[in-house]
Amino acid sequence: MIEIDGAYGEGGGQVLRSSLTLSALTGKPVIIRNIRASRSKPGLRPQHLAAVNAIAKITQAHVEGNELNSSIVQLAPNKVTASDYRFDIPTAGALSLVLQTIFLPLSIAKSKSHITLTGGTHVPWSPTWDYLQICWLPMMTRLGFCGEIQLENAGFYPRGGGRARAVISPIESLKPLVCLERGDLLRVEGWSGVANLDLSIAKRQKHQALRRLYDVCRTSKIKTVQVPSIGKGTFILLKAVFSSGTCACYSALGAPGKRAEVVADEAVDQLISFLVTDGCIDHYMADQILLPLSFIPVKSVFSTNIISQHLLTNVHIIQEFFPVKINVTGQLNAPGTVEVEGMSL
Repeated sequence: MIEIDGAYGEGGGQVLRSSLTLSALTGKPVIIRNIRASRSKPGLRPQHLAAVNAIAKITQAHVEGNELNSSIVQLAPNKVTASDYRFDIPTAGALSLVLQTIFLPLSIAKSKSHITLTGGTHVPWSPTWDYLQICWLPMMTRLGFCGEIQLENAGFYPRGGGRARAVISPIESLKPLVCLERGDLLRVEGWSGVANLDLSIAKRQKHQALRRLYDVCRTSKIKTVQVPSIGKGTFILLKAVFSSGTCACYSALGAPGKRAEVVADEAVDQLISFLVTDGCIDHYMADQILLPLSFIPVKSVFSTNIISQHLLTNVHIIQEFFPVKINVTGQLNAPGTVEVEGMSL
């Protein structure tokens, strides 16, 4: 049994989710202790519990500790089984993180899986649904994974209530990622959205972002959208597209009392901080593609704008499960390069 210290590194829910995914992929039982020990509310929160139960269900696993606030989870998986699944988070917990936890295991199943998820789709400290749709899934497709995702209702903090569907198909062949030069900036695309609020808020976010981006990319285009939801919320996502075929995505969310211009500034500041480096992959994506690259049995290499603690923690967790070679060059919170010599499962 693999033993994981849930307080290692950044010590958040990522340690748990990566461990669950790796256990399902390798078939190795795992026990995770000290789950989110340093957080203000330690242990399993609703979204983490949903991820545990989702992995247990798709692998028909024996699981212990799968209850709210639990600090220890033990999982002994069986074979990953494709099917129609539904996973619900009764709060605004991020359903995007649950989807990412099960995506890789269901990709090695023998047939398609149809997934329904409920919970939060646009909530802090997690990839928004737009990020998955516009940046993450295209990258996974580039690597050879097969999936489709669709948003039916957005779920904003604090009400949640979002609903999304996904189809995950078996992989046929995987391709490594080699990206050390991003090339020229071709364009910046954007989406500024509201739910159950006046569209003028989305337009203010849009115009503020365009003003800030004018000297960076004069052909920037941002769409304003209204999304269905049971709650209220706003968001903006900016996507920089480069001649190498790569992209970088950054988003920001509104909140009560938070001006639309501030929402736009948060996303623009992140994008500009990326552009002043020579990284190919944004630091959020760098962390999220480590796991898939680890079982593509060819060398991958990419540069990123920030070597984050999230990324370094993920390296440690992956190497606890199997001896994949991952070499990170660069200082913490600075630009760097990541090499991954993956291993076939």
